[in-house]
Amino acid sequence: MDRQRRAVVKGLAATSFTALTACGGSSTSNTETGISTNDAGVVAGDNANVPQVAFNHGVASGDPLSDRVVLWTRVTPTATLPRDVESVPVRVTIARDRDMTDKVGQLSVTTSPENDFCVKVDVAGLKANTWYYYQFSVGNQSSPVGRTRTFPEASVSSERARFAVVSCSNYAYGLFSVYKAVSEHSDLDFILHLGDYIYEYGAGEYGDFPGREPLPAHEIIGLSDYRQRHAQYKSDENLQAVHQQFPMICIWDDHESANDSYVDGAENHDEATEGAWTDRRASAVRAYYEWLPIREGNTETRHLWRRFQFGNLIDLFMLDTRLEGRNAQVSSAADPARFDAERRIMSAQQLEWLTDGLSTSVAHWRMIGQQVMFAELNILRVLDAARTLGMEDVSAFNGQLLSLNMDQWDGYVADRERVLQALAEGVGNTVIFTGDIHTSWANEVYADSANLVENALASPLATEFVTPSVTSPGFPEEIADLAAAAVRLANPHMKYVELKSPGFILVDVTRERTQSEFYYVRSISSADSLGDIDPAKTKVVGIESGGRGIYEDYPASEPRAVRTALLNPPVRQVVS
Repeated sequence: MDRQRRAVVKGLAATSFTALTACGGSSTSNTETGISTNDAGVVAGDNANVPQVAFNHGVASGDPLSDRVVLWTRVTPTATLPRDVESVPVRVTIARDRDMTDKVGQLSVTTSPENDFCVKVDVAGLKANTWYYYQFSVGNQSSPVGRTRTFPEASVSSERARFAVVSCSNYAYGLFSVYKAVSEHSDLDFILHLGDYIYEYGAGEYGDFPGREPLPAHEIIGLSDYRQRHAQYKSDENLQAVHQQFPMICIWDDHESANDSYVDGAENHDEATEGAWTDRRASAVRAYYEWLPIREGNTETRHLWRRFQFGNLIDLFMLDTRLEGRNAQVSSAADPARFDAERRIMSAQQLEWLTDGLSTSVAHWRMIGQQVMFAELNILRVLDAARTLGMEDVSAFNGQLLSLNMDQWDGYVADRERVLQALAEGVGNTVIFTGDIHTSWANEVYADSANLVENALASPLATEFVTPSVTSPGFPEEIADLAAAAVRLANPHMKYVELKSPGFILVDVTRERTQSEFYYVRSISSADSLGDIDPAKTKVVGIESGGRGIYEDYPASEPRAVRTALLNPPVRQVVS
C-alpha cells in the first residue's frame, strides 16, 4: 500500500517540466501525476485546516538522474502532539533561482504519522545537467530553500565532475566539523555517503561527547527508536547544510541497523534479549527509507543497489554488501571457510548485475561505491613489519586489524575473485570508493597483491580510495603512525595510509584523471574551529586514465567558481 495520498501537480505550462512523482516515506510504488497551476505555498482545499508546523530537520535531495531527483523534508506539527495530527498537506515548489521566483513546477502531497511525517517526492520531467532550487510549505509556513541538480544524459560528453565522499558520522563522538567543511565547497556536483550515517549504540557505549548524548538513550531496536535517532542526526545544522546544498547518493553500512550486520543477524544483536533480527532489520530499513532522500526500490527485499550515470564520464555502481546477501563473518583470518566458494558478501543476482554492468559500460570511468575495503590486506606481514619497525606490543594493533579484516572482502575471497575476473577481462579505468573503517587508504588492486614482481610490470585492475570518518575514531594516537608505516611496508599496493584523522575525500574527475584529495579537519571537539581544514595534512593522490598506478602529491584541483558556484551560490540562509 502506498504510504502517502497523491494530489495533483501544480506546474507552469510554459516550461519543459512535464511530470512529478510523489512517494511516501516507506512506499513501494510510485504514481505519475498531471500538470495544473496554483500559487506556491497554498495547498488547494486544505488551507483552512493546516496545522502549525516546523521544519526542524532541514531539506534534502538525492539519487539524481538526468531527468529527475528525489526531494525530502520532515514536518513537525507544533500546535498539538505530533501523533494527534491525522495528516498534513504539504506543497513542494521547484524553481530555477534561489529566490523561488522562476518557478518550474509545484506538487501537493500529504504526510502523516504512518511515515513519521517525512515527505519524499521523486520529481520527474526535469532538464538534464541543470541546477534547481526547491522549497516545501504547509499553508504559509515554509522550509529553507534547498539546491539540487540533475545529471547529464548518459549519451552526452561530459568533461568534469566534482564530489565529496564521506562516511561514519557518529553523533555521540564529536561535532560534525567535517560536514561543515564539505558544505563550504560550493561547487560540488553531489555527495557520496558510504554508510554509517547513524549509529545504533546507547548513551556512553560508543562516544560521550558533552551535549551530544544519543536519543533515545538506549540502543535502538524498534521502529520508533530508529526514527528518533535519525531525527536527532538530522537536527545537526552542519549535516543539514550538506543536504541543503547538494544531492546525496547514499548507501547503508552496518550501524544503520547494528554493528557487523549481515542478512541473518549482526554482531550487536542478541535475539534472546532484543527480539527477532528480522523485526529489527525491517525497522531499520523502513526508517532509513523514510529519513533519507533515496529512491525507493522494493524495501521488502532491501534492494539498495543501483546505478547512476554522469554523462559519458562516470558510471557509478552503488553496492549493498550488508543486508542483501552477506553470510556471517568468519572469526579469524586463519579460518579456511573464508575461501569457501559458496560464501557470499552479496547475492548472486547483485554480483551478476555488477559484473555485467562493469563489462558493458561505455563510460570513461567505472566507479563503485561500497561499504568495506576491497583490497587485500595481509595481516601477518603487517604484524611482522610492525615488530621490525619497533612496536613492542602488537596485541592492540592485532586486535584493531582483526576486528576490521574479516568483515571486509578479505573474509569473502570467492566473491572478490569473481569481481577481479570481470575486471581482468578488459575493464579499465575502474575506481572503488569505500567507507567503514574510519581511516584513509589509497590502494592499487591486483589479481594477486602478493606477487610483487608481476605487479611491478602490470597496471592495477582497479584503484580503491577509502574515505576517513566524519567523527568515528581511528587507531589510537600512540600507534597510528607506526601502524600506517607497517601496513605500507607489508603491503606495497597500499600507497597511502592514514589511520587517525577525521575528514573527507574531494574527488575531481576529468577525462584525463580521477584525483582524490584527502582533507582533514583540525578538530571535532572545538566549536571555534568548526569546519577548519588542516592544510598540513592534506594529501593528493589519483589515477591517470589508462595509467599504471596511483600518483601522489600533484597540485590540488581548482574549484569551478564560474561554472557552478557563481551561478548557484550557497543557500544556508535561515528561514523563520
